[in-house]
Amino acid sequence: RGLTDISLLERFIHLRYVDLSKNKLKDLSPLSSLTQLLWLKVDENLLTSASMQELLYLQVISFDHNHIEDLEGITHPLLATLSLKENKIQTMLGLSHDQLFSLQVLELRGNKIKTTAGLGVSKLKKLYLAHNTICSLEGLEEFNQLETLHLRNNKLEALDGFSKSMKCLQYLNLRSNGIRSFQEVEKLQVLPMLQELVLMDNPCAEEPDYRLEVLSRLPRLQRLDKESVEEDEREEAENIRQARQEKEK
Repeated sequence: RGLTDISLLERFIHLRYVDLSKNKLKDLSPLSSLTQLLWLKVDENLLTSASMQELLYLQVISFDHNHIEDLEGITHPLLATLSLKENKIQTMLGLSHDQLFSLQVLELRGNKIKTTAGLGVSKLKKLYLAHNTICSLEGLEEFNQLETLHLRNNKLEALDGFSKSMKCLQYLNLRSNGIRSFQEVEKLQVLPMLQELVLMDNPCAEEPDYRLEVLSRLPRLQRLDKESVEEDEREEAENIRQARQEKEK
């Protein structure tokens, strides 16, 4: 509606669900009096910061399609889902587990993030980082509860940074990066629960027997590039793995 001022909302202290999307807001300070707020959506505004007064019961926030440049000032203790898609964020610094100990889902697609270093909320279960400029994976060893990691359309050429401590990671999307060799894919062996891997649109996916080469290195996979692994395919991949081991001996 083109709103620039929401000071009127200060009176409605019992509001729990607020959607202010598609306006021209630059300031959310009037929301500080809404102490019962559970759910807030402020997509497509003119916000340059996600900083707000701490709201004790707030569980879901969406700041998609704004002009936010950093993650500072987000301190809601019950916040479970935070979405900041399509902003101008360059660094993962600013979030703290001490202040966001309930956060499970973090959505940062379409920003300008170059590295995963500095993300201070290690209890996440789902982390979405597609369409950034990430070229290095750092600090992931603390994410021992992470189940889903989405890294599509970044600039990864190496897969260093994954850790055996990431014992819950089941789904990993690496589509449209720069992974060239199967030796890099082999580094994913440290992920004990990895079941689904998306690797299409990487240079290595153009290699002959691509699926078999990946499955021979990651035999526990259940799905590769969104297609289930068939039993005969698994057996053939195992034969390749054994032949390669014999050759190395």
